[in-house]
Amino acid sequence: MSSDSKAGPLNVFRVDQELVSNPLQDIEGEVFRQLDSLGVRPRGRIAITAGSRGIANIVRITKAAGDWLRRNGAEPFLVPCMGSHNGATAEGQRAMIESLGLTESATGMEIRSSMDVVKIGTVSSGDVWMDRNCFESDGVLVLNRIKLHTCFSGPVQSGLTKMMVVGMGKIRSASTFHSAPTAQMKDMLLEMGALLVGSGKIFGGLAILEDGFDQTAELHAVAAKDILSREAALIDRHRHYFPALPCDDLQVLVVSEIGKTFSGSGMDTNVIGRRGINGYEDLDRPRIQVISALSLSKASHGNAIGVGLADFITRALRDAIDERKTFLNVYTTGEMRRMAIPCTLENEEEVVEKIRDRFGDRGWMFIPNTLHLETLYCSEDVADELRMNPQCKVSESPVPVEFTQGKLTLFSTPPEPPENP
Repeated sequence: MSSDSKAGPLNVFRVDQELVSNPLQDIEGEVFRQLDSLGVRPRGRIAITAGSRGIANIVRITKAAGDWLRRNGAEPFLVPCMGSHNGATAEGQRAMIESLGLTESATGMEIRSSMDVVKIGTVSSGDVWMDRNCFESDGVLVLNRIKLHTCFSGPVQSGLTKMMVVGMGKIRSASTFHSAPTAQMKDMLLEMGALLVGSGKIFGGLAILEDGFDQTAELHAVAAKDILSREAALIDRHRHYFPALPCDDLQVLVVSEIGKTFSGSGMDTNVIGRRGINGYEDLDRPRIQVISALSLSKASHGNAIGVGLADFITRALRDAIDERKTFLNVYTTGEMRRMAIPCTLENEEEVVEKIRDRFGDRGWMFIPNTLHLETLYCSEDVADELRMNPQCKVSESPVPVEFTQGKLTLFSTPPEPPENP
């Protein structure tokens, strides 16, 4: 056992981060105002892209966009745009968006799901494709959330352009994009995106920004010709809201749940500091010695991309992996390390016990996932550091890390408010 380890239970302190909160009050009204600002009247059949997971109010936003299109004389329908996700089948991608609540009854729009694509053109790394239903429509309203990408940095990352390039291009364009070296992806996204905008098939975009509590903060309608240039400004705006760990150095990070629900890479690489890409450097911060992942979200439908970013996992997480779905997603991206199976232990209790035996009791942090970071728990030494952080409220008294039938209980019930004001 490490000399830093202590007898008895591991005690941790609850920390509440003061994240940026800016929930949009009138979502439907803002969708209408933003789309009105485009000053363009839609006509005919308009496809709306769907597929990104973990977006707050996605059903309300999508339905309102469809209502606006109908009010202005168009015939809207939904198209799952998910690259290689959920088995790279039409049935799997339809099932995925329906699991997000984007059903025909909830949105009032028909779902047209297919893996058929039409070639739009060719760029330096290969061919660019578009979903046939989108291509044969009278225009596409590209709807997506703007956020930092988990593989690369650049003026355009994850948002409208990536939805067009990777999502709308299905597995064909996803393969083209991910065939580029990671360092070149930012340029490839712009090159492929420009070709799609130039096709004349894009009606416009509706960009979503979320605050630090994962709530809809801003909506921005963007004319098709402005999508690539406007996204750079929207990424900068996203950084204002982006939640992160409140310290840069940790010995152990325990992530209670991973999955596509929380990040395209299972665990957001911008949060944990690990990209998991061979030949491409990790982020400068945070610097974390050991990462454990305890479970896979049910909404991920077995896709455990990012499991390889952890050092320890549980048997339950390993058993929840759909190897075929995970393989297709990882194989398309080419980042095979993200599927590597870490050291697997029997349950959550054993994971904590073994890490503690080897690495001691200092420098610990527990988080529910990498998307929701408003409440977390940390060891005493980290708590002492965070008491100096004006964005953190740290409880005065610790609580023991406990388990029920081998499962961690820290995030199983809503915690009591911190004791200090």
